[in-house]
Amino acid sequence: MQIPNEYVSTAEDVADQVIRKGKHILPTVARLCLISTFLEDGLRMWFQWSEQRDYMDMSWGCGKFLATMFVIINLFGQLGGCVMVLGRWKVDIACGVLFFIVVLQTFAYSILWDMQFLLRNLALIGALLLVVAEARAEGRSLFAGVPSLGENKPKSYLQLAGRILLAFMFITLLRFEISFLQIVQDLLGSILMILVTVGYRTKLSALMLVLVLSVLNLYHNAWWAVPSYKPLRDFLKYDFFQTLSVIGGLLMIVYLGPGGVSMDEHKKKW
Repeated sequence: MQIPNEYVSTAEDVADQVIRKGKHILPTVARLCLISTFLEDGLRMWFQWSEQRDYMDMSWGCGKFLATMFVIINLFGQLGGCVMVLGRWKVDIACGVLFFIVVLQTFAYSILWDMQFLLRNLALIGALLLVVAEARAEGRSLFAGVPSLGENKPKSYLQLAGRILLAFMFITLLRFEISFLQIVQDLLGSILMILVTVGYRTKLSALMLVLVLSVLNLYHNAWWAVPSYKPLRDFLKYDFFQTLSVIGGLLMIVYLGPGGVSMDEHKKKW
């Protein structure tokens, strides 16, 4: 048992070095990845204005006015929220707006009845909660030199909820196929996701999961290789940026750590 533990310790040391060297750009990269799906969808509302409006009108029979309002809300809500998150301005409000957009689209596109898309939207909400948690951490750090008494429980619960919701993303990637590589992929990903969820060796597990998801995303959702006239391109593009947003959430976990409600935190008291 000693040899595996040594390997894990070595891997954690390497992960810590990577995190330390990238600590100045890691939160920015995490935020950029996280808002990517909202940015892409907001731009699509602009460039496909007529198509989006007509689709909503035909789907719900709500008339041109309400369909146009839906497109406007999605356009300005998503692009405005992205700018606010990247600029670190009123992050709580920005995430609230983006959360509203996720809920609105869940009902508008009937995602509520599509389990795969619903789980991915829940994972996206989890990533937004981690951005709020990071903003709370930054807010407390503004008072330089002032010691913090006690645990920031709201932040810890946000991190816990974010970790749990992010797990739903990987559930949608499980494929029950009789193939050695697929079985290894499912087992490895499941173990890493469980470790992230319970907060055990969290930074290492989240960093490895970032690598796994990045490879799978580039392989399965290569939308740039599909001709623009094929509907498959838009589907893969949507899937690609949603997965990228969840990767951003995992990078936020790498940066923030698991928080107070985690096995890593409880290990310190043992």
